[in-house]
Amino acid sequence: MTTTIQFPISRIEGHAKVVVDIDNGKVRNARFLAQEYRGFEQFLQGMPADQMPVIVPRVCGVCSTSHHIAAVEALEDAYGVTPPPIAEKIRHLMMVGQLVQNQATSLFFFTMPDKLQATSIFGAEERAGKDTLGSISKKAMAVRKIGTELISVAGGQFIHPVKAVVGGVVSGIEKEAAKEMRAKIKVALPLACSLFDEYWQLTQKMAESVGKWEGNDPFYYMVAVDKNDPTLPVDTVTMQKNDGSETISFKPSEFKEFLKFHRVQDSYSSKTSFNDLPIRANSLARMNLAESTGTPIADGYLERFRVEFGSPAHQILLFDLCRGIELINGLERADRLLAEDLSEGEMNVPVEPRDGCGFGLVEAPRGPLIHHYQIENGLIVRAEFVIPTVHNNFSIERALTTMAKQYVHEDRIDLGLDRAMGWVVRAFDPCIACATH
Repeated sequence: MTTTIQFPISRIEGHAKVVVDIDNGKVRNARFLAQEYRGFEQFLQGMPADQMPVIVPRVCGVCSTSHHIAAVEALEDAYGVTPPPIAEKIRHLMMVGQLVQNQATSLFFFTMPDKLQATSIFGAEERAGKDTLGSISKKAMAVRKIGTELISVAGGQFIHPVKAVVGGVVSGIEKEAAKEMRAKIKVALPLACSLFDEYWQLTQKMAESVGKWEGNDPFYYMVAVDKNDPTLPVDTVTMQKNDGSETISFKPSEFKEFLKFHRVQDSYSSKTSFNDLPIRANSLARMNLAESTGTPIADGYLERFRVEFGSPAHQILLFDLCRGIELINGLERADRLLAEDLSEGEMNVPVEPRDGCGFGLVEAPRGPLIHHYQIENGLIVRAEFVIPTVHNNFSIERALTTMAKQYVHEDRIDLGLDRAMGWVVRAFDPCIACATH
């Protein structure tokens, strides 16, 4: 007899569900299915190419900065334009702001309730107690706010930044604004460390109680950042096998030669594989492939992480701890960038639009993001988005299947299966709005 159990997943970006298929009391598979369709690749056809940096941030309110910068870089590639160094630094600061905002959201609003056996850090009737949740939520909101303010300072506004343009940025960052932002970071950094220390302890307790979330099957890590500064993007994608036996890099224009795309009949999101194996992007990939974070406090956490869990470390629960390291690294990195004079100098260079194709590559919080545009007569005739969540989908389903087998037996299904499915999905921090086009 075949039984199918469905679980809608909350505390993620977008709408998705997990479907567990059971045959005669044994788990056959667990599937992660996207339930919304955005369709940007379709309706962008015929749009003026120069409008892409303004339109594509609407793909997702959470990931809008990544799409903004990727669109600008794709057009710069098509037009043969290189932005000035100061513009690159301001764009870097935008992306650091998004990293801080996203990692704080994922850690403290999406996954910390799981550690506290709560449904929300704002809940008043939870097991963790009203006082504990109240203290955590206030600190978490203060830390997250720094990320949104960084995006606003560097990008002009938070939800859909506008300051990056083809050829550079619209303007610099005034010295007084930078000074005020650095003062806020100085206050937020110890708050973030305090929250992360508590989160680390809760994660250790959870790991002891729920056991392993994954098997020992091989996979590839995927990153597109500097090995000594995981907030700094590079112009190639690196794939590394989980045992370190193989490392391969490719340019964004070569993605179809290296990545295999798989359509899914009952989901609006596809999947990718590399050498016929699943992929893991996101925070754990970056921390495993990094030599250092390049900032002192984050490096201290990274060293502690490697002492406790090894290097490389593969447990899925550790994605969250790596997000915490990146949160601290982002705050420290933003302070360093703002210490420089970003108010004066050449902000942009002249641009002469032309037809052709261009590729933009950024490292979004969930992993490498590629935009590909084909331009004819100044209009978009083809747009492709290669999304980090799509890379993670096979790994998510593998982990869901492994976890489901711990709860499903021939004579019963243990309570808690629904919670466990949510734990696994949220560890990967998927963005469904970005993944369905």
